[in-house]
Amino acid sequence: MTLFRQLLGFAFIILLCLCIGLWVAELKRTRAYLVSQLTSHAQDTATSLGLSLTALTDGVDVPVMETMVSALFDRGYYQRIRVVDIEGQILVDRSINVNLDQVPTWFTTMVELEPPRGEALVMAGWRQIGSVTVESHPGYAYRMLWQSARDTGRWFLFTGLIITLVGGLGLRGLLGPLRRVEAQALALCERNFQIQDQLPRTRELRQVVLAMNRMTSRIREMFEEQAAVAESLRQRAYQDPVTGVGNRRYIEAQVKAKIEEKTGTIQGAFLLLRIQGLQEINRTGGYEAGDRLLRESAAIMSQVCRELPEAVIARLGGGDFALLLPNLGTDLAHQIAAATLDALRHPTTDLPDPVIIACGGVVYERATSCRHLLEQADTALASAGYGNTTPAVLLGAVSDEHTITMGQSQWRDLLDCILEHRSVILYGQPTVSLRDPERTSIHLEILTRVSAPDNRLLSVGQFVPTAERLGLMPALDKMIIEQILAEPLLRRTSLPTAINLSPLSLTDQTFVIWLHDQLERCAREGLRLNFEFPEFRLLRHSDLIAAFARRIRPRGHCIGIDHFGQGLIHFGYLQSLLPDYVKIDRALTNTLQDDHGDSSFFINALCTAAHSLDIKVMVEGIETEAQWRTLATMPLDGAQGFFIQHPRPLDELVR
Repeated sequence: MTLFRQLLGFAFIILLCLCIGLWVAELKRTRAYLVSQLTSHAQDTATSLGLSLTALTDGVDVPVMETMVSALFDRGYYQRIRVVDIEGQILVDRSINVNLDQVPTWFTTMVELEPPRGEALVMAGWRQIGSVTVESHPGYAYRMLWQSARDTGRWFLFTGLIITLVGGLGLRGLLGPLRRVEAQALALCERNFQIQDQLPRTRELRQVVLAMNRMTSRIREMFEEQAAVAESLRQRAYQDPVTGVGNRRYIEAQVKAKIEEKTGTIQGAFLLLRIQGLQEINRTGGYEAGDRLLRESAAIMSQVCRELPEAVIARLGGGDFALLLPNLGTDLAHQIAAATLDALRHPTTDLPDPVIIACGGVVYERATSCRHLLEQADTALASAGYGNTTPAVLLGAVSDEHTITMGQSQWRDLLDCILEHRSVILYGQPTVSLRDPERTSIHLEILTRVSAPDNRLLSVGQFVPTAERLGLMPALDKMIIEQILAEPLLRRTSLPTAINLSPLSLTDQTFVIWLHDQLERCAREGLRLNFEFPEFRLLRHSDLIAAFARRIRPRGHCIGIDHFGQGLIHFGYLQSLLPDYVKIDRALTNTLQDDHGDSSFFINALCTAAHSLDIKVMVEGIETEAQWRTLATMPLDGAQGFFIQHPRPLDELVR
């Protein structure tokens, strides 16, 4: 029961007891008054009748007595009038039965009235010849007493209702700050830091609200401090301080995660861009001019690659920039290189001389190292030369028997074929607890594979960029989710099922309506789904993801952030989005193999900041036992990778 109802009920009980007490007191007072009146009435009548009978000259004249008694009895409220002689013989006796039709029986039983009796002597000179006894009729008293009790009760009831209503409204207003404190506490449990600006006038409630505001502010400051520490460590470890893009260490980690340690079909491009004469610009215009040029160059590259969320931009040092373009064909890589080079040659920064820049790169179609890509790109850069009209030079890919070369049109044909024939194969890989020695599974992530023209399996992520550019992501996501929900093996496990979902699909209202209908059915069947969104798509669609999360959480489903830390995004978005968990990108996991300094501090600080918001932190890309042992010492919640288990077909995972 709420405090409002308890206080209102307590006040109502007190008011009821008060009204009952007043009602009983009023009833007793009225009863005493009426009894006094009846006693006086009976005695006055007896005295008057005795004097009248004494005045008779003939002594005891019974007929005259009867006439006088009847005349008095018929016009008054009497229950009985009796005249007896000196020897106790009844001379006249008139009585009437008590009839109380207008008064409830329970009331007469509860309130008893003894009919008052008055007596007087009948004299003949100085000699007593008899006596008169008069009993008042209680009917009139009962009616008056009942009317008084009824009217008083009605008035108390009406007054009580008014007082209860007004008191309830007043009590609700007084308890308003407590309700806001309750909402503030519930919001705090949901990691939403609300501050009450309206302070109550009541001193005690005011102190409670102020204390709650201080606690909320302190918790918010703690998260902001922890997020700032994690952000500072990340910037120091992976971010260029001048331009804000990644540094050499960042690009090396991304190449290692996306290319060097990746299996299966791989394709993309690696570009190297160099601003000629940066030292001369620093000497003549000052370091601020050179820094402005570097910052503008980084912004231009980010703008050119805005539709390529997987693109990785980094400054290697001086005027050298690297651009990693995963899952891009040769034709599109040439277009991006030419567009980037053209945009960089026309900066808005005021410089005395035009900017001279060159671009060289290499197209890769198999796993290779960052050192090899840098060597090949540097060779292409030397061939490109410098000038305002020199095009970018991209070296062709080094192919072998395991390489599949596919252009943009071929990816489009493959995508159309997949959608038409629904030719996807579902694999699964568990995420296990790092805190449990038994490695208990937390959820099962579904990985989708398709068959390439040479019957090799390809990851869906390889043609997602093409699907996004062609606006086919809603159709692709719908087809994959239908295949997953139609898999009966998933009903045999109690684990949540994690599904990768593109935020672009949430922009299609038809897809969103269909998906919510499916989630309603899944909730009824007890199937829980976790939807994972890549961080590099987050900022542009954060509102859609937040709205989607608010709708699915009441049904038992969750959301997670995949490739966390890849996008070099400020961690403050965690406070507004509040995902259920995040998965640290494998590029950050790989740096732990050779470094136990700032990378470890960064992951620890990230865990502290996320846990303060009740967000679980997991890692992906665990490939070795050394990584497992290192991560097991950190406050992480879960891990996923080949060391734990390779992706396997669902029929092998769920039996």
